[in-house]
Amino acid sequence: MNREGLHDDELEKIRRYEDFTTIDWIEDSILERSRRLHNARTVYASHRGPRGEVTIPWLWAQFRKIMDAGQSWFVVSLVGVCIGLNAAIISIVTEWLSDFKMGYCSDGWWLNQQFCCWEIEGEEVDGCDSWRPWSTVTVARWIIFILFATVFSFIAAHLVRSMAKYAAGSGISEIKCILGGFVMQGFLGFATFFIKSVTLPLVIASGLSVGKEGPSVHVACCIGALVAEWFKNFRRSQSKKREIVTAASAAGVAVAFGAPIGGVLFSIEEMSHTFSIKTMWRSFFCALMATFTLSAINPFRTGKLVLFQVTYNRDWHFFEIIFFVILGIFGGLYGALVVKFNLQVAAFRKKHLANHGVAEAVTLATITALIGYTNRFLRLDMTASMAILFRECEGGGNVNNLCQTPAQWRIANSLFLATVIRIGLVIISYGCKVPAGIFVPSMAIGATFGRMVGIMVKAVYRAYPQSGIFAFCQPDVPCITPGTYAFLGAAAALSGVMRITVTVVVIMFELTGALTYILPTMIVLLVTKAVGDFLGTNGIADEMIRFNGFPFLEKEDHSYNVAVSAVMRRDINTLTMSGMTVSDVENILSTTNVKGFPIVTSESSPTLFGYIGRTELRFVLERAQRVKRIPRDTPCVFSSPDADPEDFDLSPGPSGAGMEEVTSPSFVDLQSLDDGLNFSPWVNHTPMTVSPKLPLEIVMQLFKRMGPRVILVEDHGKLIGLVTVKDVLRFIATEGVNHEPSWDERGGLDSLLEEVWRWATDLKQRLVTWSRKLVHR
Repeated sequence: MNREGLHDDELEKIRRYEDFTTIDWIEDSILERSRRLHNARTVYASHRGPRGEVTIPWLWAQFRKIMDAGQSWFVVSLVGVCIGLNAAIISIVTEWLSDFKMGYCSDGWWLNQQFCCWEIEGEEVDGCDSWRPWSTVTVARWIIFILFATVFSFIAAHLVRSMAKYAAGSGISEIKCILGGFVMQGFLGFATFFIKSVTLPLVIASGLSVGKEGPSVHVACCIGALVAEWFKNFRRSQSKKREIVTAASAAGVAVAFGAPIGGVLFSIEEMSHTFSIKTMWRSFFCALMATFTLSAINPFRTGKLVLFQVTYNRDWHFFEIIFFVILGIFGGLYGALVVKFNLQVAAFRKKHLANHGVAEAVTLATITALIGYTNRFLRLDMTASMAILFRECEGGGNVNNLCQTPAQWRIANSLFLATVIRIGLVIISYGCKVPAGIFVPSMAIGATFGRMVGIMVKAVYRAYPQSGIFAFCQPDVPCITPGTYAFLGAAAALSGVMRITVTVVVIMFELTGALTYILPTMIVLLVTKAVGDFLGTNGIADEMIRFNGFPFLEKEDHSYNVAVSAVMRRDINTLTMSGMTVSDVENILSTTNVKGFPIVTSESSPTLFGYIGRTELRFVLERAQRVKRIPRDTPCVFSSPDADPEDFDLSPGPSGAGMEEVTSPSFVDLQSLDDGLNFSPWVNHTPMTVSPKLPLEIVMQLFKRMGPRVILVEDHGKLIGLVTVKDVLRFIATEGVNHEPSWDERGGLDSLLEEVWRWATDLKQRLVTWSRKLVHR
């Protein structure tokens, strides 16, 4: 450790903040306002004739107004349709590849097991004449199963490594940062979209304990960003593009679970920390269009949007709340366990397996296939497994002898082993270098545990039907429905690992359509949240943001008890209003890498005048040199009373992306004034400023709610420093904060177990001492 008390890896985590580019949302909104005013004056300014008659220019202006007003809804609709179409294709290919490991259809190789044996009822269709297993020998089928899993995982990992590294993982953590205003070039690009769409079915079919729901959100956001790039109004406005990406994330969850309202709530609760009513309506419409498209395609030919969609007809009993609480406790403990140890696995992967992503994925798939084939609930695809576990016994749910009383304890034992094994596989698999989500694996784990609890409760009822606890059960109606326990267990596990509540309630309601089970779901999730809060667990997406060093401010507020002066950067690069030449500006640009420069009156009296971005400076210099060669000793002017920024199309973006080609005579005249090169149209004369005594918490609220790239600190008009989000995060990492320590800071699960063991040992010692005293008396 160094003298600041930090490990080298902690310092490296702080340095990584410098790799990201921040979007200034205030500047973006100002530019968008300038564009609207410019359009109003030029495009929409056509009037009727002298006597009020309708003219062609007036009709064209009205048509342009209508087109611009409806363009957003058209873009949202197009994004939703594309997302629904992509989700349907991925679902169909995934089902076919998953069944192809077991055999093929003699009537058509492109048919999966369900369509090949369409006339057969139930899930176990090995008796179908058209379906041909690869072998009738169990050992041979096992080997072929493992070989297919290995091949699928190798192809997926190799494509990700060689063509689109951003296609690996879930993508939710990175999208949260992108929606927060951090640019990650290529993360929402076409290569990422294509490779992730191709490899996702391969990964799911390989049997890895990962899901496609999280990656589906990433793919949906890629579609939203790509479609937005087709339209000029969205291409040059980061805020408008963010609205489309937010709506796309809602549609991604909607098609993954068949829950459009749940998708909207997910985008509100998890993805975006600033959410407007306009964005909510567009998210809802995008999710609706995506769900409608998926329903029209009907990929499973069952009328259901997802395989594990079920309907429950029976009510629940109040005595079952005891067991619902048990499921909630399991969900909280599961979330804490997975988050804790998955981070340790991620650290090990980063340190030792960074260059062996393909080998790691193949090894994990082989191990999963070796172990999973021996268990009936691990052998099946996770969505198909949940479809079985959610069923009522009276509705054709006796698949794999789930409802057979003589086999109940054997089934319960198999479910327990499936739960434990899959927890371990999820911990080591989530985060490997292939598209990998954690939604469905968590739900599958909760479903196996919940079904096991349901079977045990039902066995107790059958053994003691006259017990007082079962007094409310009607004799002619089944009292316990084990499928509902699997359903509630899935909700608990998903909530425990993601730390979302309202979204899960709505998703589960949309999956079942049963109003009667909203209250049990809420009870389970409240217990899960209470356990997670007690253990200090954060959602796995937030923990991954922190682990990867992404500069992202949390939603929670903490009390730091410091002023912004303790965090601000005092050594800053400034420009002066006068006395600077083109050579001086070029030297500053070449010797610094900051994203913008405050403008002061003079170095001796640094009264704040304005702020100009690095992109704008470079843009003006390059265009001026291209239009008319300007000497290097030309003076630079940052103040001109005649310049109006609304006369120019200012579209700054990363590295100047989105700049319009400005070669009109008015631009040339402005840039070649007799008194120097004029930068004033690009100067922000009202940058956001704060007092050095302002509490840090207020500054963080400004960053989170208004989204500036930088906040200038001035004392009585004098510029004394500036602060960015990276400075705030650096302060938190280096100085620590005055808040309750997290579960990891308190030692995590290891510390908790040691404390419980210490407490139990101390209690045992006291009991022994007390008993000895009684004996001596």
